[in-house]
Amino acid sequence: MSPWLDIIWLDIISRLLLAIALGALIGYQRERSSKAAGLRTHTLISLGAAVFTVVSIFGFSGAVDPSRVAAGVVAGVGFIGAGVIFRGMRGEGVTGVAGLTTAASIWASAAVGLAAGAGLWLIAVIAGLATVGILLTPKVRG
Repeated sequence: MSPWLDIIWLDIISRLLLAIALGALIGYQRERSSKAAGLRTHTLISLGAAVFTVVSIFGFSGAVDPSRVAAGVVAGVGFIGAGVIFRGMRGEGVTGVAGLTTAASIWASAAVGLAAGAGLWLIAVIAGLATVGILLTPKVRG
């Protein structure tokens, strides 16, 4: 293999590892909060988004517009997020919607994976850490 190919493979592998690490960080927080979608789910979503992005950039030699793949990931993850949202009874007969924050964290994990897969390291790290920070923020009740 030529040195150029080695550099490409190292770049691709590091993008995927970043997506795994950041997705796992987000998922770990959800797991610790005993939510339905936890460590494995968020990690797989982030990794999947990164793989789709990397493949669209490097795999089709300019034949595919990577922004279309990103749009497809966003739409597909919307279906996964919708599956986490459900209606239920919440204390004293009040009907509410549950799972919105988990669905939003799934969506954010996919965004982090897309950024990592595109090689936008700083954006991926900032978005991943911001997501965890937001999830750690206590709910405001009132």
